[in-house]
Amino acid sequence: MDDLSKVAYAIADPVRREILMMLRRTPLTAGDIAARFAISRPAVSRHLRVLRESGLVRDQQIGRHRRYSLARSRLGDLAAWLTQFDTQRVDWSQRLGALETEIHRTRRDRNRDEPADDQHTARHSEENTA
Repeated sequence: MDDLSKVAYAIADPVRREILMMLRRTPLTAGDIAARFAISRPAVSRHLRVLRESGLVRDQQIGRHRRYSLARSRLGDLAAWLTQFDTQRVDWSQRLGALETEIHRTRRDRNRDEPADDQHTARHSEENTA
């Protein structure tokens, strides 16, 4: 099974997706994770093993406890693959770059026009006083 298939298999289960949601804010111990489910601790341990083997979570032994944390880079690979199918996706960085370019052009054009307006206004002022 390739890496992308391992990640897709791991997130196919709703319990594993819930564990990933829990880990996105902070690392948790296996006991903390198991306490939030109505399933047995061995069942939660099997889900954590699948997530660990897919590379979506990392574990660290701290004393008697094992602490799990999310490995976001593996989700990025899947997200990049899924993006190919999303034709409605808005590329905000490209749009913001275009907006920045348009603002720059508008400011440049206004700066070019302002001296002409000042001379025109000054000429009218001289005509009115004469």
